[in-house]
Amino acid sequence: MTADSLYRELILDHNSNPRNFYVMEDADVYLEGYNPLCGDRITLYLKYDDTGERIAKASFQGKGCAISMASASMMTEAVQGLSKDKALQLFEQFHDLITGKLPEEQAYDALGKLIAFSGLKRLPTRVKCASLAWHTLKNALLGKTSEKVSTE
Repeated sequence: MTADSLYRELILDHNSNPRNFYVMEDADVYLEGYNPLCGDRITLYLKYDDTGERIAKASFQGKGCAISMASASMMTEAVQGLSKDKALQLFEQFHDLITGKLPEEQAYDALGKLIAFSGLKRLPTRVKCASLAWHTLKNALLGKTSEKVSTE
């Protein structure tokens, strides 16, 4: 089995069985994101620890293509326990991976399973699908919660 087929299986698994897919009633912040190109929509929920600097829990709700849903699922797993600064750094690394700015050999150490999305650099129209949840996260962490996030 090739790395590409393993990555495809991982994405399909997270799409079929999304992790952290629920409305978080006690969220400290929630924010909606929308990808008009594909029709993907998510609402991201974050709960911070007592210091307000670390993500204690992350969840999402929404619907969209397999890449969008898998990306949101894997993102919520990846950011739990991270400080806001580390989560923003992870956003930058993920974005650099899917846009081809971060070489795969450097990406694995930084991103682990998220490297499954590395093939998207060859599919520019799908980058917005994968990055929707991540841009929503970035805006939430930066306190830009007054309007929906759009990939356009």
